[in-house]
Amino acid sequence: MPLRALTVDFNSYFASVEQQERPELRGQPVGIVPVMAETTGCIAVSIEAKRLGLARNTRVAEARRLVPGLHIIEARPELYIAYHRRLVEMIESCLHIEKVQSIDEVTCLLSGRWAERARAVATARQIREKIAREAGPCLRCSIGIAPNWLLAKVASNLEKPDGLVVLEDADIPAKLLQLKPGDISGIGPNLQRRLAEHGIGTVEQLYAATRAELRGIWRGVVGERMWRLLHGEDQPFFEQEEGQTIGHGQVLPPAQRNETAALAVLHRLLQKAALRLRDSGHYAGALHVSVRCANDTRWGDQLSFNETQDTLALTHALNQLWTRRPAGLSAGRPLKVGVMLLRLLRAEAHTPDLLAPTRERTRDRLFAAMDTLNRTFGKNSVYLGGAHGATDYAPMRIAFTRIPRPELEEIDASRQRRLRGPA
Repeated sequence: MPLRALTVDFNSYFASVEQQERPELRGQPVGIVPVMAETTGCIAVSIEAKRLGLARNTRVAEARRLVPGLHIIEARPELYIAYHRRLVEMIESCLHIEKVQSIDEVTCLLSGRWAERARAVATARQIREKIAREAGPCLRCSIGIAPNWLLAKVASNLEKPDGLVVLEDADIPAKLLQLKPGDISGIGPNLQRRLAEHGIGTVEQLYAATRAELRGIWRGVVGERMWRLLHGEDQPFFEQEEGQTIGHGQVLPPAQRNETAALAVLHRLLQKAALRLRDSGHYAGALHVSVRCANDTRWGDQLSFNETQDTLALTHALNQLWTRRPAGLSAGRPLKVGVMLLRLLRAEAHTPDLLAPTRERTRDRLFAAMDTLNRTFGKNSVYLGGAHGATDYAPMRIAFTRIPRPELEEIDASRQRRLRGPA
């Protein structure tokens, strides 16, 4: 089968960007954290830190013990997004990007002469050289080339950092047998459990399974598509269903680990989520609120309602859920809070509230005006009172499959750091 896909996967992306921006960090072990606190986890670690045995999500206190001299750096999402956009332009100038998989990974499709092995490898080297020249030598990447996007993604993970791996028909599955099923995109913990229930715990066993078996394990056509992809056939990208949820979470700085501050941060998170909800053209029909405490106790609750974009209606739902929290929650010192908007519905499928059409139209205009003011004059120029005292918290976060729009989410980072105080 011809080579059809080339995946570029940036190594230790957040840490590499910081090392490029700050020469004193180059060659040093670095951990990136969402907030400067010993109890938070490293959301990214540098190549040097990985070589010393540090893994992502390790708590800061443990990371310092494992890697003496570790530099702990607070994340700067706006910077990582700016670099991402520049890197996408650089790659696009060499080869068309078919899909941005995440902030640190893109996939290009190969066709015509570009599908020839020598041309594909030369293009991969051209991409790497352009990035080193125009973005900087710290932005290192691994590149995989294969008969389809899934195998190209797997190939990009086989040699890190700076790998360049080509998988051809003769290499499949021999070069993949040392992997675990969880190393393959689309096989998460739930599917790993289902595979294990069917006696599949290795990639060798996965390749030995039939199309019908994988279709049954995946409970649908996606299983058959996975079989075809694993055997080198060309198949479309797996698409996540649009609009399933919109949410935000926040680890609370030490000074904010009390119920009053936790509720204010929840309001701030909800107002951010409502802005994204309106921007995406969706209505929400349920709200889930969660709290995790320092003693590892957890609370979560959910409320359903008629679909809405109305921040005031969502605020009332949050307040109602908050009254249902268990007694003594504050004794555990709230450590992390989160909100999630569920049961999302596209605007064109939404039926307005027949009992209050005038109020709904008035609220729509009100929140559209608030959104415009915040985009024009800066985040938090106008906000609802429930978030008072927390507008400088809940900073931008980058999820693996969602790249935030700074114009919707950015907050003055210097004010965040000043108000947080020491960890």
